[in-house]
Amino acid sequence: MQPTPIVFVVDDDISVREALEALIRHEGFQVETFASAQAFLARPSALVPNCLVLDVSLPDLNGLDLQKRLVDRHEMPIIFITGYGDVPMTVQAMKAGAVEFLMKPFGDEVLLSAIRQAVERSRLAFDQEESLRVLQQRYASLSRRELEVMALVVAGRLNKQAGFELGISEITVKAHRGRVMRKMDAGSLADLVNMASKLRLAPRAQR
Repeated sequence: MQPTPIVFVVDDDISVREALEALIRHEGFQVETFASAQAFLARPSALVPNCLVLDVSLPDLNGLDLQKRLVDRHEMPIIFITGYGDVPMTVQAMKAGAVEFLMKPFGDEVLLSAIRQAVERSRLAFDQEESLRVLQQRYASLSRRELEVMALVVAGRLNKQAGFELGISEITVKAHRGRVMRKMDAGSLADLVNMASKLRLAPRAQR
């Protein structure tokens, strides 16, 4: 079963927090509310898809400053809400990656639509992280020689060329290459090249 996403709400107005909590919970999401940016920062990162509904004006750290503190949390899209705002403020928030910037009062469906979009973005980010983690585990299972062969293969070397560079026979290269393909679960050379790109492997220089 898919874990229930969490929607975080940071707003210093208790009536707003309570109203948003009731609305969002009714939609089927988990909800956690905070009265300040510092209180939210004390909460560990969520391990399930999530998003943040964030008021711009807060008593300690304002919403835009909190957004800067959260720049590394790619899995947590931000929806700004504010009772006042201007174009530069909106542009700053959106450039920094905010999903939406809503002016109070806003319709329930407008907010819920933004939350659904943000949660889906978060889900995709988690899926990509998990996919990369699996890929890294497969790569870590390769032997030293298999790592060398993979580097040459994805760099475009033919088996004969790879054998010459490594000082081994073409048949041995083929054997290592076959094991690399199986361990990496690559169906083709194109798959292997794509995996190397995702792992950000540095291309091997031509001798």
